Formats: sequence, C-alpha cells, structure tokens
Amino acid sequence: MQTAPREPGQRSILFVTGTRADYGKQAALAAPARDAGHEVTFFVTGMHMLERYGMTKLEVHRMEGVGVHEFLNQRIGDAQDTVLAKTVLGFSDYVAEHRPDLVVVHGDRVEALACALVCATNYIRCAHIEGGEVSGTIDEVFRHCNTKLASHHFVSSQQAAQRVMALGEAREAIEVIGSPELDFHAGPSGVTLEQVRERYEIPFDSYGICTFHPVTSEQESMGAQAQALFSALAASGRDFVVILPNNDPGAEAIKEVIDALPPERFRVLPSMRFAHFSELMKNAACIVGNSSAGVREAPFLGIASLDIGTRQTNRALSASVHHAGASDRDAITAFLRAAWGRSYPASTEFGGGAAAQNFLRVIDDPMFWQQPLQKTFNDVASQAGS
Repeated sequence: MQTAPREPGQRSILFVTGTRADYGKQAALAAPARDAGHEVTFFVTGMHMLERYGMTKLEVHRMEGVGVHEFLNQRIGDAQDTVLAKTVLGFSDYVAEHRPDLVVVHGDRVEALACALVCATNYIRCAHIEGGEVSGTIDEVFRHCNTKLASHHFVSSQQAAQRVMALGEAREAIEVIGSPELDFHAGPSGVTLEQVRERYEIPFDSYGICTFHPVTSEQESMGAQAQALFSALAASGRDFVVILPNNDPGAEAIKEVIDALPPERFRVLPSMRFAHFSELMKNAACIVGNSSAGVREAPFLGIASLDIGTRQTNRALSASVHHAGASDRDAITAFLRAAWGRSYPASTEFGGGAAAQNFLRVIDDPMFWQQPLQKTFNDVASQAGS
C-alpha cells in the first residue's frame, strides 16, 4: 500500500511495544511525535496479544492517528529464547517491507532485544529508551544488550547516562530525557477515582496496589515467594488491588497463589487502561511488589512503596522506597503499619515529566539523523570533559 509523501523534516517512527507497562512509556512519546507531524506506527506483540493478560493490544488501537501492526510472537509457556527467535523473524519481515526511519524500543524485555538486534544487523536507526539502569535479574542483561545494539539512547537520569557511556557508547548518542510515563502522571489522568472503581469493580475505600512479577533466575522459588508475600498482606487486614504478573517463566506459580486469594480483600485484575491505572495509583495508600512502578512512578507521586526481593535491586534511591524479602513478614507488616497512606515529597530521580518535550527536541535536530550507524567503542576516559 502506498502512503502519501511526507513533508520535509517528517519521519516514519516505529514504536515496539510488548507489554502494558512499556506501552505507557511509548505512548507518552508517540502521541507528541504524531502531533508534530511524524508518521507514527506501533509494532504490537508480546503480552499485548494474549487474552490471559487482557488483550491490551486494544489499548494501542485506541490511539488515534497512528498505524498499528500486530504480530503474535508466543504461546503461553514458550521459553524466552523461543520468543526471541519468533520475534526476530516477524520483525525482520516487517522492517524489510516498511523500512522505518527510526525504531524505538524500550527497556529490558525480550521483544525489545529481538527488534534491536534486527535493527543493528540491517543498519536501521534504533533508539533505546531507559537504558543504563540496573536491576537484579536477566532483565539487566537484556537491557545492556539493547544498549550495545541501539544507535541512540534516551535515558532517564544522569546516572543512567554514565552507565551507558561505561558500556562504550558515544556521549553524543546519549540524551537524558527522563522517564516518559512520568509525563502522563504529572497531569490529570482524565478519569475520576469513582469511574475507576466502577469500571473495575473495586469496592475498597482505602487500598494498596500489589504487582509481583517472576524473577527468571529464581523461577523455582517464585511460588514460595508469592505465598509468603500474599500471606503477609492477607494477615495485615488491609485491602489490595492486585495486577497479574507478566508472562516470564515462574508466572504460573505466582498466579496459582493469586487465584486462591480471598476476593473480599483482594481485587485481582489482568491489566488496566493506562489512564485508569494512573488515577488508581495516585490515590493508593501504598504500592507493594517488584514492579518498576514501585521504584519509579510511586516516588514521583510521593507514594510509599515496598520493593520486594531482587527484581529492582539498586534501581531507586528515594526515601519513599522501602525494601524487604518476600519471606520477611516482620518487615512487610512494619511497612504496612508505618507507611500506609503516608505521603512523601515528590522525587525527580527519574525526571520531572518533560520526557516528550525533550524527545521531540532531539529528533527535530537534523544532526540526530546524521549520526553514523556504524558504531565504535568509546572508552570513558577518552570522553572525560568532552
């Protein structure tokens, strides 16, 4: 199918999204890019395509004025290397036909790794969002691989920029823009809390939010960890909205524990619309689990969070973020007693809500498109003071 020729300065930008979480970040950049006249398309794959996780591809289709290409890259139970291989094949076919000017991938998921690899081997300009961060799992390995494969880096903090440089990337290819999803959380969600409660049948006046994802290197113990965590939450007498974990290995064991939770105390949801989740989070008494929302969005909103286990190790420094092992009932109980409903000063560790503005500033600079795609290793010492 032929498309209308673009005006000078307009580019075709392809955003790769595989989960409900990364779509919120991608959408925060994609909508302003669309409004600036760029041709925006989403390559939708991963968990978005699975009914168990709420068919969140529908959320992507709700964005007006963008293209959407769907690709089913997995079945329930597929190993990550299998998902990687399927995604490489599907994405390679897509870009061979459409050849976008820029591909935008996010973070540390296997879909992003597959697409960044295709871009690198085909010399397609690729921007990696939120590289240079640390965590305690295989996700960190994927994230650093994406950094080496991508040609451009839009990071959330100066600390992340330093890590990307330590991986040999050129200073001129790195831009600190902040975390994109904070742009959305910085403003009104567009829905009321009552609308959220009504849509998702949430009966609680005061509630915490819990999301507990599997850690792939600890998958044998994920069921026991989930049992310990949710047992402590149940014993607290508090009410929680529980968002189902992602589909990494170990998720089935966590889901079995969640399925047995008492429904009068735990409202379990496969996923939520981004605006509704934002409003729910803004009014939460606390956030518990190992989602990045607890170490990134929660501090930005001044909400107390309890980071469980190793998945987000060393990722956040905010005073509002507390830490405990899944089996440390005393620490979990103490947090819920002391921090429930407590407000903290807003943290700007991951940006101040202007990522989209910073992103557009960079891609509107002609020099961005002139940077070479043939990469070289840049020693940190050689870039000092440059």
